[in-house]
Amino acid sequence: MEKLIHTLADHGDDVNCCAFSFSLLATCSLDKTIRLYSLRDFTELPYSPLKFHTYAVHCCCFSPSGHILASCSTDGTTVLWNTENGQMLAVMEQPSGSPVRVCQFSPDSTCLASGAADGTVVLWNAQSYKLYRCGSVKDGSLAACAFSPNGSFFVTGSSCGDLTVWDDKMRCLHSEKAHDLGITCCDFSSQPVSDGEQGLQFFRLASCGQDCQVKIWIVSFTHILGFELKYKSTLSGHCAPVLACAFSHDGQMLVSGKFKAVFIVFQNTENILHRLTQHTRYVTTCAFAPNTLLLATGSMDKTVNIWQFDLETLCQARSTEHQLKQFTEDWSEEDVSTWLCAQDLKDLVGIFKMNNIDGKELLNLTKESLADDLKIESLGLRSKVLRKIEELRTKVKSLSSGIPDEFICPITRELMKDPVIASDGYSYEKEAMENWISKKKRTSPMTNLVLPSAVLTPNRTLKMAINRWLETHQK
Repeated sequence: MEKLIHTLADHGDDVNCCAFSFSLLATCSLDKTIRLYSLRDFTELPYSPLKFHTYAVHCCCFSPSGHILASCSTDGTTVLWNTENGQMLAVMEQPSGSPVRVCQFSPDSTCLASGAADGTVVLWNAQSYKLYRCGSVKDGSLAACAFSPNGSFFVTGSSCGDLTVWDDKMRCLHSEKAHDLGITCCDFSSQPVSDGEQGLQFFRLASCGQDCQVKIWIVSFTHILGFELKYKSTLSGHCAPVLACAFSHDGQMLVSGKFKAVFIVFQNTENILHRLTQHTRYVTTCAFAPNTLLLATGSMDKTVNIWQFDLETLCQARSTEHQLKQFTEDWSEEDVSTWLCAQDLKDLVGIFKMNNIDGKELLNLTKESLADDLKIESLGLRSKVLRKIEELRTKVKSLSSGIPDEFICPITRELMKDPVIASDGYSYEKEAMENWISKKKRTSPMTNLVLPSAVLTPNRTLKMAINRWLETHQK
């Protein structure tokens, strides 16, 4: 479905943000720099890195045309850059001098919003570079900002967990407690949702936070009916603080970044389609390209990974997810044939059809039946088939029970009650991991590498997430 096509490792410290234009990728870091890359081959531009900020650069974003890049920093400034030559166009100082955490262009490029650590938010005129309007939230620092696709309002998120909605005149339309432990990011889907009756358009908003949750909201605003923000759902499966979220350009996918992983979710079903786990520390930023199936993810491990999606495979994966949710026991012989081809086992389709193997029979196959009944002579091929069937059983069990994979112990394959983090970075059921180590298995159950230490640390965040899930699903 997706392929890692490039890893950028030029920053000397945590990567805080990445952003796409139609032809460029921008990244910024705690190392005080902004770097620009061509999307043709991901080579760094001759005038990169851009240097002006005297402290960490927290956010960067392109104007819709891509001709201007904005960056903001702990030094209290928001800087505009010419993307054609790297020249600095303007330095805009936050009136309070507070560290600027986030910046965002309006869809028509007329305004730029900047949010600071003291809770102030400023609308700048992006043509004259002068302050247009200024406001502030009641509590906390601002960490997130997103304009609605039509530009009629924008949303800010604070460290106190409040979503605040502002119109284009900086009037506060609404404020709501959205996340318990602070908001880290928010993003609008570019595709509106129609109510089908009055012809009104609504927008999907995603928010994420330190409470390990990603929430979906439905937002509408008209001058006649006013503003409305409705909670829609919470995406399951996250068990660590979520630091980033972003919609794809067509609004069909939503990605979220957490500890070492990126979750890819289909927006229509809100089911996790895939996990990207190449980063070694927290994923701090995610961004989709506006015109191609590219995804950039940045991390505290100082790298930016570039992923390319295959549209055809994406559609196939979507179909396979739908099939799995219709229990595999109900698969026809044709469904089994389709599954075999997807697992690169198409040479076995004839044998399985000859023996009338449907979904129920597939899940009951054993090494003996593969050898004696289906007459598969190759030991390696039999082992591969059994491994694929076991993976399928695990997926079916997880889907039918509804238990998120990250709540299941890798050793016992059961819901964890007392999760601990081992020195390999993975979480396990405490008793199971203690037994594993006591039997002198000083290797990781997940990587098979030697464990640096036998120390087990309670994973309280995961335990809280499991308890919340249990409270919801046991009612």
